[in-house]
Amino acid sequence: MPPTPIKVRGLLANLPLFKALSAGEINRIAQGTREVHVPRGQVLFRTGDPCEGFHVIVYGQMKLAINTVSGAEKVIEIMGPGQSFGEAVMFMEKPYPVYSQALADTLLLHIAKAIVFEEIERDPRFARRMIAGLSRRLHGLISDVEAYTLQSGAQRVIGYLLNAVPDGAASAEPVELRLPASKGVIASRLNLTPEHFSRILHDLTEAGLIRIEGRSFTIVDVEALGRYEG
Repeated sequence: MPPTPIKVRGLLANLPLFKALSAGEINRIAQGTREVHVPRGQVLFRTGDPCEGFHVIVYGQMKLAINTVSGAEKVIEIMGPGQSFGEAVMFMEKPYPVYSQALADTLLLHIAKAIVFEEIERDPRFARRMIAGLSRRLHGLISDVEAYTLQSGAQRVIGYLLNAVPDGAASAEPVELRLPASKGVIASRLNLTPEHFSRILHDLTEAGLIRIEGRSFTIVDVEALGRYEG
């Protein structure tokens, strides 16, 4: 059964990209929006599939990845609620260069390309919001390249763990967190082999900086972890 327009409008209105839009603008975008439920492990689209719009994550988690020549998987991005993907490919009117798979049961909103283009022509402010989102994505990719080039594996892992610490957490007190994906997926995202990633986690555990149990982990001292040089 297709989603009711009221439900779609409510979901759109609460997403960061659309929060500043008027009710009329939300209504227009809702006409070209549909809900997509993606069970954990299901592929949303594959490399080479046509792109007919972009997706916004309401809840759950998606990964964007490619398969290398050797057949290994390289995770490009792990995305969660409020984040969007597919905008750049939509504007280029090219097929997807990556594939997307759900890491958890996920609800997406798919906003059709035709509706996006109509709204951009109608309101330049909407275009600016789209450009801002693409700019943040580009900045993130540049930061990734910089990290792969200039940072050691340990520095990348520490940076990843520290980025997961909630704002306002006390730096000298333990912080309990949960890895958002399997260690293999996170290792690929950080451009590390699973073995190297596990070895770094072991070293941080031996140093008394973190404790790990499955996907749950505790940063014993945030400030000390940030100073760790291996």
